[in-house]
Amino acid sequence: MSKAKLSKSSDAWLREHHADPYVAKARQDGYRSRAAYKLLELNQKNKLFKSGMKIVDLGAAPGGWSQIAQNIVTEHGKIFALDILPMDPLADVTFIQGDFTENEPYQELLALTQNKKIDWVISDMAPNMSGNTTTDQIRSLYLVELAVDFAEQTLTTGGSFLAKIFHGAGSDDLIKNLRESYSRVVIRKPDASRARSSEVYVIAFDKK
Repeated sequence: MSKAKLSKSSDAWLREHHADPYVAKARQDGYRSRAAYKLLELNQKNKLFKSGMKIVDLGAAPGGWSQIAQNIVTEHGKIFALDILPMDPLADVTFIQGDFTENEPYQELLALTQNKKIDWVISDMAPNMSGNTTTDQIRSLYLVELAVDFAEQTLTTGGSFLAKIFHGAGSDDLIKNLRESYSRVVIRKPDASRARSSEVYVIAFDKK
């Protein structure tokens, strides 16, 4: 059976992916994804994590962010991770496979982290892009809003929140709301984020 022909957009993405220096560097450095370098840079510039922290990683697969976080919090800390896709095991990372937009996985993660004094909720979640800008923005914002709600329920006082967002309808209002709930909010675009992408990372420090 012959392979299905790739669409022009898929073919272009594959060419870009294979030419991406961060993809090659991730393989060389033993990281599970190029996204690891985004978190490495954010942590270096903003001093996000330290040993002993408890962190929830949303949209974790294949595990690049969990790898970085676990290396910093060490065996004295703990990572709770969730993704709709499977993820190979990592030491000191408890993983739930499930759709964060569905009630059962959401409640399972909520129960797992209850009374754990979570220091960070971090999210690199993004929907499967349809190509329709309006639809994609609505779905992306919904995921971030769910993550914000989850953080509100689980973070200890003084805990912090990090999420990928895309500039567009509703993003300014979301950032405004975070400023009301956290002591300081900054927006970053790591070098590993592709220049053509509208993605940025919002970091909300010290939950009130």
